[in-house]
Amino acid sequence: MRKIAISIFALTFFACGTQKEKQPAEKVEISTEIVETTDIDAVTSAMRTNIQPTFNGVIVIPPQRHATVTLFMDGVVKTTSLLSGTFVKKGELLAVLENPEYITLQQTYIESVAQEEFLETEFRRQEKLFDGEAVSKKIFQQSKADYLSMKSRREAAAAQLRLIGFDPVRILSNGIVPHLELRSPIDGYAANVQINVGKYLAAGTPVCDIIDKSTLMLKLTVYEKGIGKIKVGDKLKFSVNGLETQEFDAEVISTGQMVDNINRSLEVYAKVNSNNVQFRPGMYVSARGVGEGEGLKF
Repeated sequence: MRKIAISIFALTFFACGTQKEKQPAEKVEISTEIVETTDIDAVTSAMRTNIQPTFNGVIVIPPQRHATVTLFMDGVVKTTSLLSGTFVKKGELLAVLENPEYITLQQTYIESVAQEEFLETEFRRQEKLFDGEAVSKKIFQQSKADYLSMKSRREAAAAQLRLIGFDPVRILSNGIVPHLELRSPIDGYAANVQINVGKYLAAGTPVCDIIDKSTLMLKLTVYEKGIGKIKVGDKLKFSVNGLETQEFDAEVISTGQMVDNINRSLEVYAKVNSNNVQFRPGMYVSARGVGEGEGLKF
């Protein structure tokens, strides 16, 4: 009986499985109805309109706010206490230099002044005599030439003194100064300091840079395809490495007129409208364009 029951159960299970296999598969019909949607070109155009283009660049100092202190005559550093990062006022002493040529040039100037005074007096005397026909024209002209020649020599010596940093008026009143005082041409922070006591500096050698951070700019890179998409007056928002959580304002003030032949880009300059004491020339920035309530069309 047990064997008969097992056989009946097996036949029943097999019959059920066969029936399931014979059931026809359900058909799924896919509708071919075309649903009308918004024009793709219009969507793409709208997306492009709202894109805020980004530009990479660095913070720079305007040329009128960046002064490089350079020597016009050789010298040896006698004293200095200048350090990079030090704030200095216009006219503040940066270093004291020595060179025997400084003394020689001052001597030449003082002698020229004295000779000019003598020759001018002689010229005025000869002029009166010539007007009274008491001397020949040749003597009068020679006196005039000597005076004008010495005057030119005195003016040249004075110009040289002013060029290297001496005050001719001070030399006449106080006498020869044995050293040159190197002073700051503008207010700002010292950078790239290249001097120390006893160092010989040749003419044309940069001593240091003085940078005034009160007015800063961004120098951004714009590639050729975007040349026509940014113009003077456009507003920008930018972030700075190290201060990524903050955004600052800038405005485009100049666009380059020559495209770089290698990377096909040009330089765009923007004035920083929201300054920060943490800004440093050379810092990397990332700027994005903003317009009147939306991004620059790019």
